[in-house]
Amino acid sequence: MVRTPADPHARMTEADLKVDLDRIGRDARAASRDLARAGPGATDLALSLIAEALTVRAAEIIDANRGDLEAARSAGLGEHIVDRLALDEGRLAAVADGVRSVAQLPSPVGVEMESRLLPSGVRLSRRRVPLGVIGVIYESRPNVTVDISALCLRSGNAAILRGGRESIRTNTALAGVIRGCLERAGLPADAVQLIGTTDRAVVDGMLGMRDHIDLLIPRGGAELVMRVAREARMPAITGGIGVCHTYVDEAADLGMAESITFNAKVQRPSVCNAMDTVLVHSAVAGAFLPRMAAMMGEAGVELRCDARALSIIGENGSARVVRAGEEDYGCEFLALVASVRVVDSMDEAISHIERHGSGHSEAIVTGSYAAASRFVDEVDASAVFVNASTRLNDGGVFGLGAEVAISTNKMHARGPMGLAELTSYKWVALGSGQVREG
Repeated sequence: MVRTPADPHARMTEADLKVDLDRIGRDARAASRDLARAGPGATDLALSLIAEALTVRAAEIIDANRGDLEAARSAGLGEHIVDRLALDEGRLAAVADGVRSVAQLPSPVGVEMESRLLPSGVRLSRRRVPLGVIGVIYESRPNVTVDISALCLRSGNAAILRGGRESIRTNTALAGVIRGCLERAGLPADAVQLIGTTDRAVVDGMLGMRDHIDLLIPRGGAELVMRVAREARMPAITGGIGVCHTYVDEAADLGMAESITFNAKVQRPSVCNAMDTVLVHSAVAGAFLPRMAAMMGEAGVELRCDARALSIIGENGSARVVRAGEEDYGCEFLALVASVRVVDSMDEAISHIERHGSGHSEAIVTGSYAAASRFVDEVDASAVFVNASTRLNDGGVFGLGAEVAISTNKMHARGPMGLAELTSYKWVALGSGQVREG
């Protein structure tokens, strides 16, 4: 790991930072070669040890997390950030289960994607290979430290991790657990390196590590993602901003629509696949909106409504209902807030999503096969759901074990990024003396 100052928030000199990042990059590259030689058996053992250690050392990790939570609240950080940051026994057990799920998945490395015999007699194939070194810059969620480490190890990649200052204590504890388990499994500890300073200059340095990092992944707010898109000197995944919609069609089962919209908004509002906007067809708005508003109100959700929705809902029970501004459409709230708009057609709903969506997760609730098919065909997003919550857009739910990110890119990877998305491929040509003529 990088040299950590006595105060992890202390600013490092530019020369020190450059030397440390260069060393980290070289160590990561060497570790990635060691992983390739070690084979899947050692990785299986390492993942098993990590999952076990997360349980055995839960008290230590939660104690470190408690320090981060106290610091976050003292700094006045928003509750959605505190929620993302928090670890308890239940969440930590879920993280350990995610590691076990990754361990049960077959490694993609060496898988033959296609094979054919050329007229020349050469047997040509494509085989999956690791990308090499994955760099990740992330904020708040300490579970990312474990999820990404597990996926990188299973796919044969080394990882360089830079978490946010708000989770430095928890991330340090988790990285220590992981590195210790790697050594016990006979693998290089430097296959997972956490940068131990929160100096913002580290981000500048990582963006320029083209010789060391093969893929850079930002996981955080729009400002971080856009900065990486502008400044990264290596390929980068620049998605993950989730402005997610649920469209309640005129043919919807309204009971189902209530359940889906409530889950998409309330189950965990601080994450990127939580619903931000409800679009409701005018033919069912009168019947649906008061029911939805009452349920959302009981959960403390603020509804920001257009004039038509506001006139239907009115002052409804415990619901907090306010007039929406145009800025409330296209906003990733990350809180118990949702915008609402009444539309007169699917054309209007799709047009709204095209204008305000981020390409992350979109859903339709409908009993019409034709409406569902059209929505799936025309809505441009990494995942489109029919009669299901946007909260399902998740690597674990999709059977990927975990995810390093949810990409809204259209090249290389889209949607939850699991093991296969952390590989490239190489052509392998097996000949018997063939040469090219002409």
